[in-house]
Amino acid sequence: MFNSWNRKYTIKMILWIVSAIAIIAAGVTAYLVVKEQKKKEEEELEEYLDYSIQ
Repeated sequence: MFNSWNRKYTIKMILWIVSAIAIIAAGVTAYLVVKEQKKKEEEELEEYLDYSIQ
Protein backbone atom coordinates (compact mmCIF):
# COMPACT_ATOMS: atom_id res chain seq x y z
CA MET A 1 0.00 0.00 0.00
CA PHE A 2 2.56 2.58 1.13
CA ASN A 3 5.66 3.12 -0.90
CA SER A 4 8.84 4.33 0.80
CA TRP A 5 8.28 8.00 -0.15
CA ASN A 6 4.79 8.00 1.30
CA ARG A 7 5.99 6.31 4.49
CA LYS A 8 8.79 8.87 4.97
CA TYR A 9 6.35 11.70 4.34
CA THR A 10 3.92 10.28 6.90
CA ILE A 11 6.65 9.93 9.53
CA LYS A 12 7.82 13.50 8.89
CA MET A 13 4.25 14.81 9.20
CA ILE A 14 3.74 12.98 12.50
CA LEU A 15 7.00 14.38 13.87
CA TRP A 16 6.06 17.88 12.68
CA ILE A 17 2.66 17.66 14.38
CA VAL A 18 4.17 16.38 17.63
CA SER A 19 6.78 19.15 17.54
CA ALA A 20 4.12 21.80 16.93
CA ILE A 21 2.06 20.51 19.85
CA ALA A 22 5.12 20.56 22.11
CA ILE A 23 5.94 24.15 21.10
CA ILE A 24 2.37 25.27 21.75
CA ALA A 25 2.32 23.51 25.12
CA ALA A 26 5.61 25.16 26.12
CA GLY A 27 4.28 28.58 25.12
CA VAL A 28 1.06 28.14 27.07
CA THR A 29 2.98 26.91 30.11
CA ALA A 30 5.36 29.87 29.99
CA TYR A 31 2.42 32.28 29.67
CA LEU A 32 0.63 30.75 32.65
CA VAL A 33 3.77 30.79 34.79
CA VAL A 34 4.43 34.47 34.03
CA LYS A 35 0.78 35.35 34.63
CA GLU A 36 0.76 33.53 37.97
CA GLN A 37 4.04 35.17 39.00
CA LYS A 38 2.69 38.65 38.24
CA LYS A 39 -0.48 37.88 40.18
CA LYS A 40 1.58 36.75 43.17
CA GLU A 41 3.77 39.87 43.01
CA GLU A 42 0.69 42.12 42.88
CA GLU A 43 -0.81 40.36 45.91
CA GLU A 44 2.43 40.71 47.85
CA LEU A 45 2.67 44.39 46.95
CA GLU A 46 -0.93 44.99 47.97
CA GLU A 47 -0.35 43.19 51.27
CA TYR A 48 2.84 45.20 51.89
CA LEU A 49 1.04 48.46 51.19
CA ASP A 50 -1.87 47.51 53.46
CA TYR A 51 0.49 46.76 56.35
CA SER A 52 2.67 49.82 55.72
CA ILE A 53 -0.33 52.15 55.94
CA GLN A 54 -1.43 50.81 59.33
